[in-house]
Amino acid sequence: MKNCKGIENPAFVASSPENPRRLCASSPCIEISVVSTPDAGSLPAPAPQEPPERPESPQPPGAPDASGLGSLSEYEEGPYGWGSFQPRALQRCNTPRGFLFHYCLLALTQGIVVNGLVNISISTIEKRYELQSSLTGLISSSYDIAFCLLSLFVSFFGERGHKPRWLAFSSFMIGLGALVFSLPKFFSGKYQFGSLFKDTCSATKNKHGCSTSGSPLFYYLYVFVLGQLLLGTGGTPLYTLGTAFIDDSVPIHKSSLYIGIGYAMSILGPAVGYVLGGQLLTLYIDVDLKHSIDITEDDPRWLGAWWIGFLISWLLAWSLIIPFSCFPKHLPGTAKIQEGKISQTHQSASLQHTDSNFGQSFKDFPAALKNLMRNTVFMCLVLSTCSEAFITTGFATFLPKFIENQFGLSSSTAATLAGTVLIPGAALGQILGGILVSKFKMTCKNIMKFALLTSVISLVLTFVFAYANCENEPFAGVSELYNGTGELGNLTAPCNADCNCLRSYYYPVCGGDGVQYFSPCFAGCAQSVSKRHPKVYYNCSCIEGEIDVTPTPSSVSLEAQAGKCSSHCKNLPPFLGIFFAAVVFTFMAGTPVTVAILRCVNQRQRSLALGIQCTLLRLLGTIPGPIIFGSTIDSTCILWDINECGNKGACWVYNNVKMAYMLVAISVICKIITVFFIGLAVFLYKPPPSVTDVAFQNQNAAVTTVSLESDLSKAGNDG
Repeated sequence: MKNCKGIENPAFVASSPENPRRLCASSPCIEISVVSTPDAGSLPAPAPQEPPERPESPQPPGAPDASGLGSLSEYEEGPYGWGSFQPRALQRCNTPRGFLFHYCLLALTQGIVVNGLVNISISTIEKRYELQSSLTGLISSSYDIAFCLLSLFVSFFGERGHKPRWLAFSSFMIGLGALVFSLPKFFSGKYQFGSLFKDTCSATKNKHGCSTSGSPLFYYLYVFVLGQLLLGTGGTPLYTLGTAFIDDSVPIHKSSLYIGIGYAMSILGPAVGYVLGGQLLTLYIDVDLKHSIDITEDDPRWLGAWWIGFLISWLLAWSLIIPFSCFPKHLPGTAKIQEGKISQTHQSASLQHTDSNFGQSFKDFPAALKNLMRNTVFMCLVLSTCSEAFITTGFATFLPKFIENQFGLSSSTAATLAGTVLIPGAALGQILGGILVSKFKMTCKNIMKFALLTSVISLVLTFVFAYANCENEPFAGVSELYNGTGELGNLTAPCNADCNCLRSYYYPVCGGDGVQYFSPCFAGCAQSVSKRHPKVYYNCSCIEGEIDVTPTPSSVSLEAQAGKCSSHCKNLPPFLGIFFAAVVFTFMAGTPVTVAILRCVNQRQRSLALGIQCTLLRLLGTIPGPIIFGSTIDSTCILWDINECGNKGACWVYNNVKMAYMLVAISVICKIITVFFIGLAVFLYKPPPSVTDVAFQNQNAAVTTVSLESDLSKAGNDG
């Protein structure tokens, strides 16, 4: 037998008479510490020769095999290639950095499609295929539904499988989902836009009826849902098996850095998706007809080419299938890295099944699931991530609306500012968390303490929403009378009673009197000039007083201009700065908590642990989060969209102060839950006793890194 060597890592001290030395057993390496006692005299120094081989026997619970290290033969390391095609030049990819590069590309692609292109295309899809918002909400949630249904099974069976090939499957499904999502464009024919809606005061009534018959385009809803289900299927292995494979392939102190980089790329994906999708929406939906139509982007009938981004993502995802399938089951050096790792599994979470085939049959699934659910530290960490996901997805969805209403900005400006704060802040937090954990080589308990500290800081910073609240600007018919006429809560007044205005058409204008109006029609404006930007309106019967919107000689008769009145609230810059810091500290705990989950569970069950985390995170976090956030924000509405059929639609105007305090309440409650569960995990965590710790406590026994009396006696006899 050859001498066992550990990984060259400063965290592992070389063998000496005072420190443990490695003895090679039949399969795993066991660290033994022999310390002399005052009563028994000095023991002879360990013989330099190799210990004699012993017949292999089943390991009892808690042995290295049972804790997941297993025999080194299970790490099927190999070259990079496909079959006999193994070029030497491509072997440079067969490293953790090479795998991380491809993992980042796939995470970026997944983020571009799921959280970028889908979100930015929803409003266009609603108009093109005549879908209600509740149905497009079903499209959005279909991804999470597929993820929840499959993550447990994929993570359970994939743990013993070929993880890179699972990621090749992930690439295939993400590409297929993106392709299917774009198919309605090619089967629904050319877009036919109707006549232009007249937005000014007119004696003739706009054509508007209550149609109860469904549109034939409705059935494309099922195609969109199918596309999202395929995307959810493809995303499942990415954040479970992919993360576990990275943790397998790098030393323990580098794992957090690699995982943090990978997660940061998944956060940057939506930013790329928003930029790409925003640019593509400036192209007409039927790109071949762009020069033959007479409408522009400013026309409400304009629809952009939402489908092109999905085709680009399809090609990008499928280009990663072959690279992932070329990776071996384990990267070269994995066995040596695993040999040098010290278990930090929570003491009460030892795996009770010693069969080497455990986990390969579906009948083992309930036992494995039960074992993890009984790990209190693991469950506390998972519940903390659920509460964080609850508020992060809620803010990702509604932060643009909050900024738009509080500070009187346009939808596009508010979305840009929200993305500028959320995306870089989240990515920076993920990377910083990974770097700090890696740099200081934190143990599992210290990692949880670090996550607790950053969560407490983000809790304090969350109170910025109470500071950010701004009073509503004057709004005719809502908070302000029409020059002393009409009544609050009624948009119709004597000055616009003959204009045939529709409440379903919300197009705010700012009057020269500093009051905001629901639309040019409700302001009583009879004429407009669309060549100017923003569009301007004249002869407005509801607007009186001195004109000061654009005080230039050329606009003396100007009475209103398109858009909301500018807010007098000056809290926007400090709000964005403090909220950016809150986002950074929130996501600084993300990577450390994931690493702590990988450390506190059994080595064999890391993928399943991540699967449970992802499932609960969606069931308790990302799915209900936007729903409850939306309901809370809707409770602050003071002006609803009510169409001619009497159906309530979206909210147009909110009570800004009430909205701010409601968001503070939700955020603080969720942050307190996060701090509580991480603190409880720190309190409950019991690391396995290290060799040196036990040796100092018990000076008359030789012990192993795992407490096994049978192995102790055998090791003593061999010594």
